[in-house]
Amino acid sequence: MAGAEDFFIGAVDQGTASTRFIIYDRHAKPVASHQMEFTQFYPETGWVEQDPLEILQSVRVCMEKALEKATAAGHDDVGAGLRAVGITNQRETTVVWSRSTGHPLFNAVVWMDGRTNDICHRLITQLPGGRNHFAPSCGLPINACLSALKIIWLLENVDTVKDAVDSGDAMFGTIDTWLIWNLTGGCSGGVHVTDCSNAARTMMMDLHTLEWDAAALDALGIPISILPKIISNSETVGVIADGWPLADTPISGCLADQHAAMLGQLCQNGEAKCTYGTGASILLNTGEQIVKSTHGLLTTVAYKLGPEAAADYALEGSIGIAGAAVQWLRDALGVIRTAAEVEAIAELVENSGGVYFVPAFNGLLAPWWRDDARGAFVGITRFTNRGHIARAVLEGICFRVNDVLTSMHKDAEDYGYSEFKTKDGKLLLRVDGSATLNNLLMQIQADLSGSPVVRSADIETSALGAAYAAGLAIGVWTKEQIFASRREKKVTIFSPKLSEENREKRNESWHKAVSRTFDLADLYSE
Repeated sequence: MAGAEDFFIGAVDQGTASTRFIIYDRHAKPVASHQMEFTQFYPETGWVEQDPLEILQSVRVCMEKALEKATAAGHDDVGAGLRAVGITNQRETTVVWSRSTGHPLFNAVVWMDGRTNDICHRLITQLPGGRNHFAPSCGLPINACLSALKIIWLLENVDTVKDAVDSGDAMFGTIDTWLIWNLTGGCSGGVHVTDCSNAARTMMMDLHTLEWDAAALDALGIPISILPKIISNSETVGVIADGWPLADTPISGCLADQHAAMLGQLCQNGEAKCTYGTGASILLNTGEQIVKSTHGLLTTVAYKLGPEAAADYALEGSIGIAGAAVQWLRDALGVIRTAAEVEAIAELVENSGGVYFVPAFNGLLAPWWRDDARGAFVGITRFTNRGHIARAVLEGICFRVNDVLTSMHKDAEDYGYSEFKTKDGKLLLRVDGSATLNNLLMQIQADLSGSPVVRSADIETSALGAAYAAGLAIGVWTKEQIFASRREKKVTIFSPKLSEENREKRNESWHKAVSRTFDLADLYSE
């Protein structure tokens, strides 16, 4: 894409384990970036927390370092020429802070944290609609990962949070809200907003109105006074405050990570993508149609590109553990030394030797929705070696993605919705995320799903989506230019090689393995 003059767009990409800041030129090509990890805390089994102040500092450092790298690369005008910043972030992770001091009242409770399981069970029992009580409004079943459940836990277990809510001093936000409020001034006039894609993952937003659902808030006991204003994904919400790098630069794009990746992949009505990160998320854009799943998927917002623009919606299936399983092989078991090594180890064997790995570390999300499931290797014998273990882990990730794709096919058939299929009736799956560099993983995915897998040359599409949204809001690009740019993108296509008979037998064995992981949450551990 080309504009009338040179300019740059910045993107904050705040993920589950690290933060990046990327600077794009007027052709939406990255010219400089910096990434840094931050600390994860595990105070109890199944609990995951992060320090909101450390996350905030990581954004500052990444901005500064990326600007230094851009200048060193010969882009001396990057500071003055950077027109806008977009933000993309991990979803559902919950922060509550003091309106008066700006200090967090508790650590950020991360999306994968499982401490709210008891609250989920209580609500499912008490509410007349059970697990799907709120689904007609928000598109989501009651589940521990959602922000509303984390707010309830904080209100019930952290006195400083409850006191601040009672006194009117508390502010809630997912990570996008926390970053925007601080970047635009914090206690000195910070803007308290969230975008519709992040709000869609709280269980508190009405998908039809894109506003907070008063009935849901009343049922959950959450006061609307602590919630941010909901905005679109592409509009200027404020400027970066003095004291930050890039002061006075507009913040004009904001999307949750999976939705940003859908925009970065340029997925329109009828197109699907999967992002492989710590977890994995598969979204199918259903255009302006809100499709209600009857096969275990979620209904959500895809993106809304402007305050007056119509929203695109999506069917979604999320997987809690994807890349995290490879990290576990490295950090907990020592089977591999680096994450990249898993491909070479898995290629030492032709197959998994009958071993199946179900990555249900904190239960199973879509389409199973079993919070009582726990991770398991099934089929281990004396023949099993570390190559089989490594390959089974990669296959387990792909089987989980295929679970979601199968449900998408069923929902689409129920709606008579066939636009997402290619000419030969197969689903074309666009993929992104760092794990997609693993060619074996991508080939396994194509084999197990029986569908072509298309990998873009730019695998980090969440940041690109945030940059697109920011540039669109300030008028340096048009929507037509953005979506037309797909023709210029290089891709790698992985085609399925497995026979249909083999594929069906392996999926049968997978389902048998999954069934063995149910009802294991209360296993004795002392």
